[in-house]
Amino acid sequence: MTMSYSHVNSRGQTYYLHSKDVQLRGSGRTQTIYYFGKVAKEGAIDAIPSGKTVVENERTGLLFLKGKGN
Repeated sequence: MTMSYSHVNSRGQTYYLHSKDVQLRGSGRTQTIYYFGKVAKEGAIDAIPSGKTVVENERTGLLFLKGKGN
């Protein structure tokens, strides 16, 4: 497996960035979603997509991407 992008939140927990193509109900078009997981699994990617930044939810410590279109 290639080196996956990892980020440590303010609580010291390491999360790995993943991507997945999903088909939207209704419109039927395909969209790429990004999410963080505690373990690098299939779909882990090695870099943040351009135009996106990592943001942490202050209350829960969970990470998500924010950027153009959000």
